[in-house]
Amino acid sequence: MVRTLGVAVVGFGWMGRVHTQAYARVPHHFPGLSLRPELVAVADEVPGRAEEAAAQYGFAAAHRDWREVAADPRVTAVSIAAPNFLHREIGLAMAEAGKHIWIEKPVGLTAEDARAVSDAVTKAGVQGTVGFNYRGAPAVAAARELIASGEIGTVTHVRIRLFSDYAAHPEGALTWRYERERGGSGVLGDLASHGVDLARFLLGEIEALTADTAIFLPRRARPTGATAGHTRATGGELGPVENEDYVNCLLRFASGARGVLEACRVSVGEQNNYGFEVHGTKGAVFWDFRRMGELGVSRGTSYQDQPVSTVYVGPGDGEYAAFQPGSANSMGYDDLKVIEAHHFLRSIAENTPYGATLADAVHSAAALDAMSRSAEQGTWVPLA
Repeated sequence: MVRTLGVAVVGFGWMGRVHTQAYARVPHHFPGLSLRPELVAVADEVPGRAEEAAAQYGFAAAHRDWREVAADPRVTAVSIAAPNFLHREIGLAMAEAGKHIWIEKPVGLTAEDARAVSDAVTKAGVQGTVGFNYRGAPAVAAARELIASGEIGTVTHVRIRLFSDYAAHPEGALTWRYERERGGSGVLGDLASHGVDLARFLLGEIEALTADTAIFLPRRARPTGATAGHTRATGGELGPVENEDYVNCLLRFASGARGVLEACRVSVGEQNNYGFEVHGTKGAVFWDFRRMGELGVSRGTSYQDQPVSTVYVGPGDGEYAAFQPGSANSMGYDDLKVIEAHHFLRSIAENTPYGATLADAVHSAAALDAMSRSAEQGTWVPLA
C-alpha cells in the first residue's frame, strides 16, 4: 500500500530546486517505494522566491519564515537547503517538531553543531539523511565493492581531489560564504566534507590527519543588493575573506592505509574536478566525477607495467538500474540527488537508516575541525 508523505523544502536556491525535483522524480525511478512525497510547503527569506517556487513546482504553501514549516502539521519531512550557518537552528527545530530531515552538508559550522542535530534526531526518533551525494554514484558503489573484495589487494594509499573554480573570479561577491561566522571553514565545509565522506565510505575510519590551508583571494567586494549563488560584485566596499580557499591534508586510516585529500574553490581551469585514486598491493581503481559512469581499474598479477582498463558501470552497480537499462548510458548530478531522496524516504518508510546519516556528518565535521586545528598548530591531530 502506497501512502502520501507531506514534505517541505527550506531554502530555495539551487540546492532547494534540486531537492524539489528529486522528490518529483522518485516515484518514477523507484516505483516500489511505499511513500509518495507531496510538496506541502516551501520557505525562503528572499522576497518572492518561495512564491515563485510554489507556482513552478506546486507547493501548497509558500513562506518567508521557516518556522511556519516547523509548525505545519501537514509536513512530515523537511529538506534543509538553507545557508550553512542556519543548519543547526533549523535542524534542531525540525527534529524537535517530530519531522524527519534531509539536510545538506556541512551540518552546521562545526562538529558540535553536527552532534547537536544528530542528538536531536536520535532523541526525537526521526530519520536524518545528509547530502553526501557523491557516495551515491554507481561507480563509487562499484569501487567500494571492488576494494572490499580484495581484488586490488590491501589498500596502501588513496588520493582524493575536489577542485573547482566557483570562487575563482576576483569579482566574486563577498557573501556569507566567505565569513567565518556564517560560512564556517570555507572550502573545508563546501568540498573537503565530501572528500572525508568518500574516504570513510571507501576505506573506513580515519585515525589521524595533518593539514595546511590558505586564502588566495584575501579581499572581495561587498554586494550592494540581494545575491544568489556565486554572483559577482564590482564597485562595492572591499572586505576580508575570512575562511579558506584551499586545503591539503595527509590522512592515516585505522587500516594502516595512507591518504592525501586536497580541495580548492579557486582553481582556475578546473570545473568540478572531483575524484579519487585508490592503490592497493595488487592493483588500483580510479574515478573522475566528470566521467561519472566510468572506472579505471588495474588488477591482476603483473604488478609492474600492469594495464589499466576502463570499466563502464551498469545495472548491477549501486542504484544504476533505476535510471538506465544498460551499461555506459550516462547519468548526471541530479540523479544522485534522486538516489538520496530515495534513501531518505525509504529510511522513513522502514524506520531504518539508508544512505549517509547524521552520524556520517558528525565524523566528517570532526575531521574538518581537526584540519583547522592542524593547520593552525602545524601538528598531526588524532581523531577519536
